[in-house]
Amino acid sequence: MAERLFQDSPKGSPQGRVKRLRSVVMGGRATGPQHEHLRVDLPRADPLNESSKPVLIAGPAEEGLDLLPDRSVQTVVTSPPYWSLRDYDIDDQIGRDDALADYVKSIVVTFDKIRRVLTDDGTVWLNVGDSYTSGNRRYRAPDRKNRARAMRVRPATPEGLKPKDLIGVPWRLAFALQDSGWWLRSEVIWHKPNAHPESVRDRPTKAHETVFLLSKNKDYYYDIDAIRGPNDRRLRTVWDINTEPRRRVDCGVEDHPAVMPLTLAARCVTITSRPGDMVLDPYAGSGTTLLVARALDRRWAGIELNPVFVDLIERRLAQ
Repeated sequence: MAERLFQDSPKGSPQGRVKRLRSVVMGGRATGPQHEHLRVDLPRADPLNESSKPVLIAGPAEEGLDLLPDRSVQTVVTSPPYWSLRDYDIDDQIGRDDALADYVKSIVVTFDKIRRVLTDDGTVWLNVGDSYTSGNRRYRAPDRKNRARAMRVRPATPEGLKPKDLIGVPWRLAFALQDSGWWLRSEVIWHKPNAHPESVRDRPTKAHETVFLLSKNKDYYYDIDAIRGPNDRRLRTVWDINTEPRRRVDCGVEDHPAVMPLTLAARCVTITSRPGDMVLDPYAGSGTTLLVARALDRRWAGIELNPVFVDLIERRLAQ
């Protein structure tokens, strides 16, 4: 069973598990109609009929969600653009020029539409990064390690915050989603053992991000035995998952500045869906969630605003 590749085990190194996972996801593509996908470029007026064929929608998340059938998605695994951290060089992107409150509101509005397409026992895994205020410094120095990652400008300091404040973006968003009706079920700390060093000298180096588990209703599908922790214990809320290198051999995936690790997406998909279920990523980025869903015999739907990244996803799917 494919899920066995993603279970933590005392046997074998983490590097070995990632290597097996990468082999399945990137090298296990079968041919045939069940592995073909439909690409839809917005604007498009007619909704999609429910079918077994995966779909990749090029356009804004809010508009793409309008095309999907009611209660067709079992689980969502997604990571929207982070506020004030990255510039994806595309019109209508969120997180760069919008105020913090507008950024949060935009995601809440999108999640209202996600609620419609989720099954009644459906769930969402939401990965969100945090950031610091700029002290109203509008210029950001280039990132020599990743030129695509750092923005040339920074948003103004949000009202009520001070220079150098940690903003708490993940929890601001989580509380807003909770207020809009979502069940906030868990906060997972994604610990990065191989996190990059930082140049700051007046606080600890950050080595984690936050992943929230949200549900549409009080009761939902969650397979507690699908992924076990060390010593076969139930999974804890701190997940040690390395960031994964981006290499040209992986079809130019380094062209996207924020690639979700295959291991993280696989863990989430495995826990809250079954083979044949539909998995959605409304901020598809480089397509990691979609690749993992395919490898785990799930149906999938992805929505991505940036046409460059849509092309990247299709190259990765064809590899």
